[in-house]
Amino acid sequence: MPTIKIYKQDGTSAGTMELDDSVFGVEYNEPLIHQVVVAQMANARQGTKSALTRTEVRGGGKKPWRQKGTGNARQGSIRAPQWKGGGVVFAPKPRSFRKKVNKLVRMTAITSALSAKVSDGSIVVLDKLDIEPKTKQMAQVLKALKIESRVLLVLPDGNTNAIRAARNIPNVRTAASEQLGVYDIVANTVLLTTVDAVKALEKKYTEKEVAAQ
Repeated sequence: MPTIKIYKQDGTSAGTMELDDSVFGVEYNEPLIHQVVVAQMANARQGTKSALTRTEVRGGGKKPWRQKGTGNARQGSIRAPQWKGGGVVFAPKPRSFRKKVNKLVRMTAITSALSAKVSDGSIVVLDKLDIEPKTKQMAQVLKALKIESRVLLVLPDGNTNAIRAARNIPNVRTAASEQLGVYDIVANTVLLTTVDAVKALEKKYTEKEVAAQ
């Protein structure tokens, strides 16, 4: 089992803890992570862009001038694409970009990404995060832990004070342990979490592994 250090909010050591192999000791699978990240980003797209084709633009029923004898290029409608106010060629229409990823694949990708953070030493675990909803206090915690890069703060559900304290810091993103996504993990350099959140992740993904078998 991988072992990781635990820190207090002031940056001092608070001991160590053993991590579950099935969640934090999984082999790194980059193609699978890429597949899930692409699906996650595609599912976030709205797909509401729309424009009118030449058959949908109002007007243009009359031929603007006769076919021959005017010296102008022949035209059939003032709503053709080359005209100002005309329709759009291959106009975009509302569509769904959704990609389906089954639960076992998503679970494996998340545990693989978490395991990579552990092996890289890019995960910092606090014994607890008990602060008021003030940006200054969250900044003091990051300074004590010597974290200056992009941070993903993973917290148990209900820790609204820490979420409010972190939301005005530009390089900090927050995520609930129950709603953690693969993109959230790989897009940030450091994963900052608590002992309770680690236990919640282990419980969630070991239960899913058992259910998938």
